[in-house]
Amino acid sequence: MPVLQSVNPYDPSRVVNYPQLSGEQLTRLLERARPVFQTYRKHSMVQRKEGMDRVAVLLREHNRHFAEIITREMGKPIGESVAEVDKCAWVCEFYAEHAAEFLKARKVKTDAKESLVQFQPLGPILAVMPWNFPFWQVFRFAAPTLMAGNTVLLKHASGVQGCAQAIQKIFTDAGFGEGVFRNMAIGSDRVAQVIEHPSVAAVTLTGSGAAGRSVAEISGRHLKKCVLELGGSNAFVVLNDASLEKALDVAIPARLQNGGQSCIAAKRFILESGVAKDFIARLSVRLEHLKVGDPMREDTDMGPLSSVKQAQEVEKQVKRTVEMGAGLVRGGKRDGAFFGPTILTGVRPGMPAFDEEVFGPVFAVMEADSPQHALELSNRSPYGLGVQVFTRSDDSARLFMEDAEEGAVFINDMVRSDPRLPFGGVKQSGYGRELSVEGIREFVNVKTGWVGKS
Repeated sequence: MPVLQSVNPYDPSRVVNYPQLSGEQLTRLLERARPVFQTYRKHSMVQRKEGMDRVAVLLREHNRHFAEIITREMGKPIGESVAEVDKCAWVCEFYAEHAAEFLKARKVKTDAKESLVQFQPLGPILAVMPWNFPFWQVFRFAAPTLMAGNTVLLKHASGVQGCAQAIQKIFTDAGFGEGVFRNMAIGSDRVAQVIEHPSVAAVTLTGSGAAGRSVAEISGRHLKKCVLELGGSNAFVVLNDASLEKALDVAIPARLQNGGQSCIAAKRFILESGVAKDFIARLSVRLEHLKVGDPMREDTDMGPLSSVKQAQEVEKQVKRTVEMGAGLVRGGKRDGAFFGPTILTGVRPGMPAFDEEVFGPVFAVMEADSPQHALELSNRSPYGLGVQVFTRSDDSARLFMEDAEEGAVFINDMVRSDPRLPFGGVKQSGYGRELSVEGIREFVNVKTGWVGKS
């Protein structure tokens, strides 16, 4: 059976091989999934809460250990990895506290003696997860899913199997029974087999548009619900009346979080003409002072991208965009898996840096002649995950709040996920929601109960 390889992007000589499950092992695992669920679903909300609280404690107590696994496998700076682990603890604590409230049966006044709406678990849920936030993407799904009484089957990205194994062990150590959270070390070519299995009740995927279409097609064929969190090309809009200092403070983390390898990273910088020149000049100065290097060092601002292949893809997108007429203000150079922070100006629709999702540290800058024009440029994208707008005008803020074709609109702040708020996109960014009350209710049976008058 082929292995799954984890290659350290900072030191490619460090390779770890993880054996895949055999066909027989995968079959046994899937056959056991439904009985495990039938047992776990009977656990009280108090039992689930106690387990989830223990998970949060383990994450906080050992955050540096888990962060080092993340950084070794996919290259993000260690400080960002620690923050990722801590955020996972937060989402566990959030759902441990609020799940009972979110899933409480709701009585409805009708002409029946009693009528109510119940929220009950569906079964084993398959999660197909990516490498870029290898802990957070899993926990933001797993915490509400397990609190709702479902069980989890994880198919993690091939290159972060160390993270996948560590996460399974966390749930086991916290007292969740065998198979309640189960990592499956398999390649993408075996996902269809898992979706098709009768034990699997539903599917969630965070990944590319191509992966999303494939999972949606297979799930639809078998009438299984799926939630898709796909790509994004978020706009970062700076209007003439904005605080440039505030916008610049946010621009760096908004674009360079995880080396720019984030679906919700700011990717298209739409600057109103009156501030464009000053913003670009000041942004360039700030980028000059960033420290790019060993992601295990506390003072490193940006490490390598996740792989040489990923850096090569960004390099190609930048090169094609420049060939089509964009200006290269700084950067654009690759060294192995490293790709330097890059500013492109004069980007317009039809160029890769506008039309495609650039998963790397590239600021694709374009100008708008009014707030309405900025909105039009923001909406002129196949994606619809989020937009951040910097303005002091209430009218401009309302314009984007009402008319931006996005799953989220952030005014004077960075787009980010928060357990208290629903997260997800529209258009090619997918459908369904994670987090908040909407997230925990994605994978439940919304059951109507009716008691007639005797």
